[in-house]
Amino acid sequence: MENQSLPQPDNTAIRTALWRALHIQADALPHILEDETGLQLINPQEGWQERPDMKYTKRLRASIVGRSRFIEDTIIRENKKGTQQYIILGAGLDTFAQRRHDTTPQLQIFEIDQPETLVWKQKRLSEIGWNLPENLHFVPVDFEVSSWWNEVLKAGFDNSRPAVIACTGVTLYLTREAIISTLQHIVGLAPGSKLAIAFYLPIQLLDEEDQPMQEIAEKGALGAGTPFISFFTPQEVLEIAQDIGFKNAEIISTPDIKHLYFSHRTDGLEPASGEFFLLANL
Repeated sequence: MENQSLPQPDNTAIRTALWRALHIQADALPHILEDETGLQLINPQEGWQERPDMKYTKRLRASIVGRSRFIEDTIIRENKKGTQQYIILGAGLDTFAQRRHDTTPQLQIFEIDQPETLVWKQKRLSEIGWNLPENLHFVPVDFEVSSWWNEVLKAGFDNSRPAVIACTGVTLYLTREAIISTLQHIVGLAPGSKLAIAFYLPIQLLDEEDQPMQEIAEKGALGAGTPFISFFTPQEVLEIAQDIGFKNAEIISTPDIKHLYFSHRTDGLEPASGEFFLLANL
């Protein structure tokens, strides 16, 4: 990767962006999501497709493109209804703002993530010639230490108007207390807002074929100093949401995602079983 002197995004953000790009290179048409912008940002060494975390993780790759498509469909649908604010909690190397010019001009987009990831991303976008529009706001936050809510308000978010809030790949690394605090802020959003937040099943509830990969991932995360902390059952998440005050909440499961995006594929591509969404209208 170029620019090693820059602060670097975490490995999870890099891996996720490369999985999105590999979907286009390795999987059959029709593509669930077309996103090679992250690959341009990362500019990995030749042969990156043969890395073990790329070559042997087809089901995880499918999960990433499936969840990304689900989120994009949600924000596009809500924007057509009039919503003009979009918060991405744990944005990583998300490239919606660079790709979806049919929707992004009508949105104020707030990308929230660790400072190192956002600094690196902004510099790389500039280096490869992407203009940073005024409606794209980078909001650096350490979720366990500082208040993402305070920071997004400082960045210009208008809490009197509805928004879509998307959060993927984050709750796994947060304490239960931090997750509840985040949901308590979100439940107070303006009427008409929508939340889509991903949670992760305990390993014993995964499909048997996904359990060995999950064990490897947990060991790798622990070794990297970013251990997996929080796992939930769907019923637990619904109970938390109800206790906080979400009145219109539902679970979007892996079978739901499979039905939406994978049911007519001929290449056997299917998502892994570990992730599910809490989807709530406010």
